[in-house]
Amino acid sequence: MGEGPLRAGGCLCGAVRFEAAPSKFEMDVCHCSMCRRWSGGTFMAVPCGSSLSFTLSGGLSVFRSSDYGERLFCKACGSSIAWRMQDGSAAAVSMQAFDDPEEFVFAEEIFVDDKPDTYAFANHTRKLTGAEVMAQFANEQGA
Repeated sequence: MGEGPLRAGGCLCGAVRFEAAPSKFEMDVCHCSMCRRWSGGTFMAVPCGSSLSFTLSGGLSVFRSSDYGERLFCKACGSSIAWRMQDGSAAAVSMQAFDDPEEFVFAEEIFVDDKPDTYAFANHTRKLTGAEVMAQFANEQGA
């Protein structure tokens, strides 16, 4: 589960609504090539553990993007909702899909070794390579 209180959110057209408990009130930015293609930029997400649940899911669609992960989006309006493990054990929810996204602080950039040179953020953030992210994730899953 996430560690914080439940927060609500949804897609642009309202066909998908969710609740999730953020593990921290920090937003992470993923620079991996899959996230960039899927989101049309960087994927700005809030880790929510296994707490993601849907209160309205008629428009929800799921794309299995790897052997272990899947991407959730609205099939009506195309809004990116979340990335999650296929077994539901971990989810990163789109910060902008939350009803109150200003609650989150930009704290971390991941897969920085995949980031193209065409952009950079001015914020001072923690920066992790893909290998560092995968090692951290493996440690958290084994804990």
